[in-house]
Amino acid sequence: MSEALLPKRSGLISKLNSLFVRSKNTVASMRAFKLLVRLIIVLSVLSVPYWLFIASDRYVSNTIVFVQRTDQINGPSAASLSVAALAGGANPNSADQLLLTQYLLSLDMLEKLDAAFDLRSHYSGWSHDPFSRMMFRNEPIEWFYKYWLSRVDVSYDDYNGVINIQVQAYDAKTARAIVEFMIREGGAQMNLIAHQLAESQVDFLTKQVMAAHERLLSDTHTMIDFQNRQGLVAPSTTAQSLNGLIDKLEAQKTDIQTQLSSLPSSLNADQPTVVMLRKSLAAIEQQIQQRRAELASPSKRTLNYAVEEFQRLQMEVSFSEDLYKTALSALEQGRMNAARTLKMVSVLQLPTMPSYPIEPERCYNALVTLLVGFAIVGVLKLLESIILDHVD
Repeated sequence: MSEALLPKRSGLISKLNSLFVRSKNTVASMRAFKLLVRLIIVLSVLSVPYWLFIASDRYVSNTIVFVQRTDQINGPSAASLSVAALAGGANPNSADQLLLTQYLLSLDMLEKLDAAFDLRSHYSGWSHDPFSRMMFRNEPIEWFYKYWLSRVDVSYDDYNGVINIQVQAYDAKTARAIVEFMIREGGAQMNLIAHQLAESQVDFLTKQVMAAHERLLSDTHTMIDFQNRQGLVAPSTTAQSLNGLIDKLEAQKTDIQTQLSSLPSSLNADQPTVVMLRKSLAAIEQQIQQRRAELASPSKRTLNYAVEEFQRLQMEVSFSEDLYKTALSALEQGRMNAARTLKMVSVLQLPTMPSYPIEPERCYNALVTLLVGFAIVGVLKLLESIILDHVD
């Protein structure tokens, strides 16, 4: 009989053990929840005096700037640009504004500011509260840059076409000085970019002018060498002179032939007059043949070939000259554009000199911290009740 009861007792003992373990785990979980709730309540309550009395004052200096270009002085008026922007058109300076925004937030700008104002010492001073200041002066540049981004705000308003700059510092003068320095360096950088682009364009145009000049000189020398080889300054003029000479010889030939035809048929062919006229006619015909041979023949050493070659060389020289003139004009225009292409960061609102530290927002931050803490406590209590219901 005792042996039959052993399995029942062992099963009951195992159930009691599991129930004890679960109860123990539940009690431990409840203690952890209560400890966590108390910790959150304590931190929330302690945050109130921190925000109200301990947090260091931070002064905020702000300004509003926009980028202007000198090559838009004779362009559309500001009113027409505003109407175009309202109609959905793009701001012609939006690219410059975005470039300036990115540069003001860049690591290069931070390094220049640190060199000018020793920002590491300013933001890591031990007189400031440990939660808002930078922990160590010699922090890596990546951490310093991340901290700097939490103290500066540069935003581009694409609707109005302006850039809003806000900088936080632990004193008013430093905040304003940082903003003024950012405006100066931003304008200098924008002009540097514009000048580099303009100089590259001018350099390219200068190379084109030099190449066109070399081509013009080469073509001119080729034409002069051809003239020297042919012994003719203007082959076309010489060809015209030959044509005129052939025309005169043809006219003389016609006159002699007319005289021969007008002689009486009874005259003997040995008469001196007839012999003289026939010799003159033969001499004129020989001259005509020689002049025509000089002017045109299957050989390439004739005058017509020289005229064609000279005209081709003249056309090349004329084309090179026009190309050189065009390159010079483009170079002059490029230099004028380079001189006019200046970008200026115009200030719409001067950097403010803060007289009251608006950061941190003490009452707002204290209230938000309490609300967040109470919300977390409510969530933990809800989880606690769910666990207790599940255990029951």
